[in-house]
Amino acid sequence: MNWYEHRVVRQQWMLLLLIVLMCLIQGFQTFGPEGADDRFMVVPLEITTSWQAVGSGEATIDDVSTFLTLVSNTFLHGGGSHLVYNLLFLWIFAALAVELLGTRWMLVVYFLTAVAGSLGHIFLNPYEDHQLLGASGVVMGFEGLYLGMAVRWRLPEPHVFPIARPIPPINLGILTVVGISFDYYRLMQHSEINIAYGAHLGGFMVGLFLACFVVPRPKMAEAR
Repeated sequence: MNWYEHRVVRQQWMLLLLIVLMCLIQGFQTFGPEGADDRFMVVPLEITTSWQAVGSGEATIDDVSTFLTLVSNTFLHGGGSHLVYNLLFLWIFAALAVELLGTRWMLVVYFLTAVAGSLGHIFLNPYEDHQLLGASGVVMGFEGLYLGMAVRWRLPEPHVFPIARPIPPINLGILTVVGISFDYYRLMQHSEINIAYGAHLGGFMVGLFLACFVVPRPKMAEAR
């Protein structure tokens, strides 16, 4: 293992652990008992029903388990291609979050955008009984985080594999704007209902909010 690999493992060990965990879970989904992962997926109708139970004072431990799916669904994926696509962009933008803010902030952003992404989908489909799974909302959350930080501060050029060379932060910022614009357009067109565009928007908005109002200025960043 060369010096670069040592640095990556030392700095990104928590993110790498999350990625390995998702890969192991995908293996279980593929080769394990059929339907064993269903209880970890978000079902909008179940969340809505549990929330109504909380409001009426009739919530039970089962409702708590239902709310936990707001996060647990982000560790599940619908197949190999779904997993690889999400992990590629999760690695790039979450690794940048670790470089700029540290591991603790990366975890905070992960879990907050996981919940926000799930709630964004539920807000648009409160009484649907289909299942939601995947880390797409989290990925968009980290993209929103990076965009917000790039606008707020002058960030150093990123050095994250598979980016072959350092590139200006504005280029990554443009990539996030194009991605979220596409999601919004497809949502307004009511296209491809099997893609949770509401989750993408929910995660992105919270990531952007955290960058603009919550996270501290990275040590490597300069004020504009």
